[in-house]
Parts: sequence; C-alpha cells; structure tokens
Amino acid sequence: MSNELVIKALSRVIEPDLKKDLVSLNMVKDIVVNGNAVSFTIVLTTPACPLKEKIRQDCVEAVVAELPAAQVTIQFTAEVTSLRNSGPILPGVKNIIAIASGKGGVGKSTVTANLALALSKAGATVGIIDADIYGPSQPILFDVEDAHPRVVKEDDKNLIIPILQYGIKLISIGFLASGETAVVWRGPMASSALRQFITDVKWEELDYLLIDLPPGTSDIHLTLVQTVPVTGVIMVTTPQKVAMADAQKGLNMFRQPQINVPILGVVENMAWFTPEELPDHKYYIFGKDGGQAFAEKNQIPLLGQIPLVQGIRESGDAGRPKVLDNDITAEAFKMVAEQTAQQIALRNAGMEATKRVEIKV
Repeated sequence: MSNELVIKALSRVIEPDLKKDLVSLNMVKDIVVNGNAVSFTIVLTTPACPLKEKIRQDCVEAVVAELPAAQVTIQFTAEVTSLRNSGPILPGVKNIIAIASGKGGVGKSTVTANLALALSKAGATVGIIDADIYGPSQPILFDVEDAHPRVVKEDDKNLIIPILQYGIKLISIGFLASGETAVVWRGPMASSALRQFITDVKWEELDYLLIDLPPGTSDIHLTLVQTVPVTGVIMVTTPQKVAMADAQKGLNMFRQPQINVPILGVVENMAWFTPEELPDHKYYIFGKDGGQAFAEKNQIPLLGQIPLVQGIRESGDAGRPKVLDNDITAEAFKMVAEQTAQQIALRNAGMEATKRVEIKV
C-alpha cells in the first residue's frame, strides 16, 4: 500500500455537484498509510454539504477496489468557497446572500433567522444584516430587543460591534431605536443606514452574510447591489397566487441586465398546515406546490418547503428560532440550509463573480 495508490483510487471519485474528481479539485488532504490502515481528509466546499455521506461511501469503495485489504478512515473538514476579492468593503466575508420576497407576511425574516442558525449548526460562521429598516424583525426573533451594540475606534474610524446571539452576528436598526419607535425616513436615509451596516460594522471573518431585505423592490435593494457584489438571492414565497405574483416581480428585478444577480433558489414557506397533535396531516390552506411551480417556471431550484406549524410562531415570539429544536420543522430548515450551501458552491464553481452595480437605476 502507498499514498500513490490511494491518490490513484480517489482520482476516480467524482464530486457529485462539481462533476470533477476529488484529486483534481484538491479536496484530498493528509493521506496516511500505516499497514492496512488508510486515512485521509476530504475538504468539502461547505460544512452544510448534503452529499457528505455519498462522498464518504464513494471514497471507501474506490480505495477498497484498489486496495482490497485497506481499512479506511475518513475525516471531513470544510472550506467555504468564495469568488469575492478581498477589498475595503467586507474583506473577510466570503458570500453575501440576499433574502428577498415580493410581498410582506410570507415569513422572510423567519426563514432568514432559521437559515442562519442551520448554517451555523453545520459549522459555518454566519452574520445577518436586518435591512428591513422600517420593520426590523431580527431583534425579536433572536431575543435581543434590548441589546445595544458597542462602538470601537480603529484607525481613526468608529466601528459598530454586531450583537452576538446563538453564534450569529447581528445588526439591525432595531438596536439603535426603541422597539415601538416608528422610523420615518425618506429612501436616501434608509439607504444610508444600510450602507453603514455594511461598511461601518466590524464583521470580521464570515462564511455567509445574510441580508434580510424588506419586501418588494425599493431603494434598499438597489443600494445593496450598488454597494457590494451579492453572491446570490433567495426568494421566499408562500404557495398563494398573489404572493408568487409579487415574488416574480422581485425575481425579475434581480435578473435585469443592469443588475444581474444570480438566483440561488426559492423557499416555499407555509407550504401546508400541520397541527402539532397530528404531525402526519397536511392541509394546503394557501394552495399546493406553488413554490415548486414557481421554481419550474423560472428554472431555479426549490430549496425547500417549510410547513406552517404553531411552534414556528411560538419560537419566533420567544426569540428562540425553531431550528434550535430537534423536530420535524428544524429538519425542514436544515434541508433548506444544505440546499442553499450546495447552490452557493455550485454558483461559485460555475459562474463568474457578481459585479457591483455601477449604473444609477
């Protein structure tokens, strides 16, 4: 047995998403051969990889086919892919993901909070910018309504320290204004606040920075894509026809040639109602498979379907996102996180970096 034979075997293992072998992708590290014992590390493109067990099985089968007596041990680590060049704005952030919806009330902020925590539980470093200036929700969802961020001075610049809760870094206008105070600002003031959240917050190293956008298409959306190159957008909708019609407008905005931000997929929230006491029952009160139809129409992935259950509302009101529990709803959010991470890795492997929008729209 030798390292060369192990490499030869693993060069026949194809990464299911990227369609290239693990060796040429430089995903194989630290090969050790000691008698019949063979160990090595596979570097995944995301800690939330949904295909880890398939990769493990394919690696074991390939090595044993080449070396029948081998006893194979595989360790996994992850290095989240990125196309962002280190620059003055968010230099340590690998991927900027916008979470958008066409209309309000579809659960976009709830999806953002649970997606962030699901990615974090998988091992990623995650932050959230609550960009819904007029209706911030993240302080409530994370039970930090009374938090006030500190400010530090570095190189003659004042930087805001984001609030850390459940391992997620958070910034929101809700931390800077009373919870019952109405933010009565014109568009330029709201846009200025978003730019400050991007440029004047000490985010440090993050695998994913999620931007919880307000509903619709507004100054905030344009300010985001003009300030930073966005890795991709996730659309959130319910199966209801009116929600999907508005989601279509939001998607079309990001696909305009002068904006041109990749769409990572759609999350169908409130896909069906399930009573807590009847977990096997599904009632399609807002329509059935609307998100699937939306995905097929626009040729984008369906990242997941989230049921409407009372526990999601209760967990949001309590400031403890549902994904922190080990139940069927948490599993649904975990699946969304895995599919999202997979689509980001595919997007980074197969597409050019998103360019910051330069023109005025």
